[in-house]
Amino acid sequence: VQLVESGGGLVQPGGSLRLSCKASGFAFSSYAMRWYRQAPGKGRELLTTISSTGDLTDYKGSVRGRFTISRDNAKNTVYLQMNSLKPEDTAVYYCNAIRSVSEYWGQGTQVTVSS
Repeated sequence: VQLVESGGGLVQPGGSLRLSCKASGFAFSSYAMRWYRQAPGKGRELLTTISSTGDLTDYKGSVRGRFTISRDNAKNTVYLQMNSLKPEDTAVYYCNAIRSVSEYWGQGTQVTVSS
């Protein structure tokens, strides 16, 4: 089982990034997918969830209206489009697959928002 995030990097405030998370080794299309982040010295924060079919999404208030989660089950990939980035969005971003008691994590990708 693998979840591999990519797309992180350094971006200026107000900029955009698109994160990807490629899954393998499990039935991706039957799992809900989530994006979390963890800033230095803070706990891991759930940002957004997308249902297994992609028809339902949920966002935490801090990212609602700026971030968009999507998935392509044919490519076993989930995405996080991040717009209007702020310095406080700086963190390691993790994707997560969950179905009942089964759960998998990626290794994370660093996003740094700084001028």
